[in-house]
Amino acid sequence: MLRSIYNEDHEAFRAMIRDFIESEVAPEYHEWEKDGHPPREFYKKLGELGVFGINVPEEYGGAGETSYKFEAIIMEETARAGVTFGAAGIHVNLVRPYLLAFASEEQKQRWMPGYITGEMMGALAMTEPGTGSDLAGIATTAKLSADGTHYVLNGAKTFISGGVLADRVLVVARTSPATAENRRGGLSILFVDTKSEGYTVGKKLDKIGLKTSDTAELSFQDVRVPVEDLLGEEGQAFKYLTHNLVEERLAIIVGSTAQAGAAIRFAVDYVKERKAFGQPVSSFQNTKFVLADCEADYQAAQALTDRAIELFDQGKLTPADAAAAKIFTTEAAGRIIDKCLQLHGGYGYINEYPIARLYADTRVSRLYGGTSEIMRTIVAKSLGL
Repeated sequence: MLRSIYNEDHEAFRAMIRDFIESEVAPEYHEWEKDGHPPREFYKKLGELGVFGINVPEEYGGAGETSYKFEAIIMEETARAGVTFGAAGIHVNLVRPYLLAFASEEQKQRWMPGYITGEMMGALAMTEPGTGSDLAGIATTAKLSADGTHYVLNGAKTFISGGVLADRVLVVARTSPATAENRRGGLSILFVDTKSEGYTVGKKLDKIGLKTSDTAELSFQDVRVPVEDLLGEEGQAFKYLTHNLVEERLAIIVGSTAQAGAAIRFAVDYVKERKAFGQPVSSFQNTKFVLADCEADYQAAQALTDRAIELFDQGKLTPADAAAAKIFTTEAAGRIIDKCLQLHGGYGYINEYPIARLYADTRVSRLYGGTSEIMRTIVAKSLGL
């Protein structure tokens, strides 16, 4: 189905990203998977390419672009090639929105130059071993010093994407106790320097998929964080987190749909080349029907995704809309990629084939950014239930 959300500038950008992937990513990708992340210098290459500054205002050295479409193109092109940019998506889709929306002018002047160049890679640390989706249960504490110059951070986080190579991490911590009336109160966000004494990167987690995105456990033992590194106002973290969830979920929506489209492309190419019983697998009616169903599912997901992108650009994508779109696109991607892997036969289970990586990578989309069950709760509330 013809898409209409992109113009010539977008397509020129797409061509640049595609060339970059072919020259800088694809030849090295298997090594990245073995290492568990790209080399640190790769993120500086993305900075030189301008990827990190697309949606950063010009006064901070960025391109000043307000549309999400350029970010969508990056996700479409990495999916098309069966690769990722490591934890770059965390830096762009999670860290940037917080800095631009809630950092002070002084903080933006201090942090954004390094953010844009890739000299300062960021991550977001919310989840704790005992909290999961219940952010109100966060136990990590940040106590203000007696002289009011710094916070003392203690606690632990887990499932932190980009946590191994990050230079600074947005850490959600409790700066005052919760109350019976408001369990979500008393939470604040600190932008913690990972070189701080007492800051420790623990075990690098061995995931099913997303092998080039480093995911780690973090621990804080009496970490001193200057008050100048408090993001926004003390006690307002839950409001800030809610504010940015729509963009976080849009990234998952776009990525899931792009992966589904890539899976169909990989499957079509494979069944045309693969022979069984003396003829191409593509000639069997079952193959045709399975891929036709996949294409129909994908086109529905793509139409919903494109609409979500346009609504987001207009500032009109609601939390309920994003939740509904996340349910549909992530579930559709799971179905499509599973069917496309099946058409590869035993080769679909071999990591040498990109369909295997897609199969493993896409599963997390129904977990992070809010599980499918949480999304259903949000949609149900929007229906008055």
